[in-house]
Amino acid sequence: MSGVRESSRGPSGQPSRYGATGGRGGAASARWAVERLNPPNRLWGSNGVAFGPDGRLYVAQFLAGQISAVDPATGDVEVVVPMDSPVQSPDDLAFGADGSMYIADLVPGRVWRRRPQGEYTLVSEDVANPNGITCLGDRLFVNEMRPDGRLLELFPDGDREPVVLTGGLALGNAMQVGPDGHLYYPHMMSGPNPLLTGQVWRIPPDGGAPEVVADDVHQPVAVRFDQGGVLHVLSRGPEGIVTRVDLHGGGSRTLVTSGVVGLDNAAFDAENRMFVSSYASGGVTEMHPDGRTREIVPRGLDGPYGVTIDLGGTVYAADHYRVAGPSPTGVTTHSLLHFAHGIVADGELLHLTSQFGQVQTYDPGSGAVRERAGGLRRPLGITVAPDGSLVVAESGAGRIVAVDEQDALTVLADGLEQPVDVAFDAEGRCYVSDERLGAVLRVEAEGAPVVVVDGLDAPQGLAVLGDEVFTVETGRRRLRAVALTTGESRVDAEDLPVGVPPGVVPRAEPALFAHGMPGMARRFAGLAAGPDGVLLLSGNGEGTVLRLMPNAR
Repeated sequence: MSGVRESSRGPSGQPSRYGATGGRGGAASARWAVERLNPPNRLWGSNGVAFGPDGRLYVAQFLAGQISAVDPATGDVEVVVPMDSPVQSPDDLAFGADGSMYIADLVPGRVWRRRPQGEYTLVSEDVANPNGITCLGDRLFVNEMRPDGRLLELFPDGDREPVVLTGGLALGNAMQVGPDGHLYYPHMMSGPNPLLTGQVWRIPPDGGAPEVVADDVHQPVAVRFDQGGVLHVLSRGPEGIVTRVDLHGGGSRTLVTSGVVGLDNAAFDAENRMFVSSYASGGVTEMHPDGRTREIVPRGLDGPYGVTIDLGGTVYAADHYRVAGPSPTGVTTHSLLHFAHGIVADGELLHLTSQFGQVQTYDPGSGAVRERAGGLRRPLGITVAPDGSLVVAESGAGRIVAVDEQDALTVLADGLEQPVDVAFDAEGRCYVSDERLGAVLRVEAEGAPVVVVDGLDAPQGLAVLGDEVFTVETGRRRLRAVALTTGESRVDAEDLPVGVPPGVVPRAEPALFAHGMPGMARRFAGLAAGPDGVLLLSGNGEGTVLRLMPNAR
């Protein structure tokens, strides 16, 4: 299958990951002046990386459901495994001796082979959360990212059943064959506290007793050997730490801090240059031995999902793995708060939802996080009610719920189809966007919610400005305004960079949970109103936050 080269550029001149399939990377509007608050992110997340036979760096993009090839010399990005391929959520990849690409498809639990000619064959669907994957000649090995995970040898030709080399992995991830022929892999978790991480293990490829080769390593997420056989252990933390371990001598260690938040994986080229990926912010970065970095594909927003602005004018984006702030030169990570989806500012605090069931309050000043509710079904949009309670669209349960100061939960409305976002007007009335129903509703104190406007195409983000409510129709990529007094509506902006690129048929959604671990969350195009009459929109199709400022009329 031929690739699609990402060559389109939006109004700012920056390349957009919407690519040659269409989309302007911006918005067309007569009522609003539209500007990007940050450059687009050409890689919709970057996870496993490996150099292919053609010398390009291949990048597994878990959140995008695609794999791209990057030219390290130019930074050009070409989609090789597109979103509508059989692969749903690639997290790591490796190349066999014949040039075949092997892909760990994490959420559905599949391992794929893509031959050089582009043909896909299913190697296995019996691996739970396959993640780390590597080849030793014609042999293929994969491990599982789950508690008590396994490390297995698979046989691509299907002539033998998988062989389990060992179990007991504490969330396996990126692994590699070392100079001694052993398989090296990290334990991302160990001990009763999930923050107490720090082990690298190895095992012979023909089986045997696994052994710890490095302990107390900082939050290991991947192990990689350079061309000289030196072990590099990448950290998944905010500092971008890489630990070099001398396995040939006395076991001495060198720590290098790169500043690349949320490292995920690395690959060394023939000249021993190190290229790293970031699950938190995408991109591809060359990392020098002293920690200096050079961006090959700039990092940015993987989503964003929800957006908000505080009274001081600071914009925050919920970006799945973190809370981040857009700027003209890039994106600042405020905190690695995993699975941040809905977000709203409340004085000096931020309130967040995770589609995996949580509502949290985060203090950017102290870094403190307080859980307000758990066990909800796909909570998404969140806002603050006039009485100070947190009001949440519980999308998977069809409910609108409120969480008070004592963290008691009350149901405000139920029986909805698929509520996505919530907002209040100046009179204290609550509005909700219902994506499946295609409507904006008003929640009354008693009785069924009242339809404000219907006939919409997958409305998500919701915000109130004055006497109008605005929503993002993600199905048609446009902004809809509705008068609260008359119910009249109009289209205020079109060609919004939300959702998958135009022309791509969305596949069935991967599971939200997989073997007890978080799976794939639904995309969410958030919308927020600023105190100065502007709107903020998550351009999650290209990785930007858009600011819409009203034109003088």
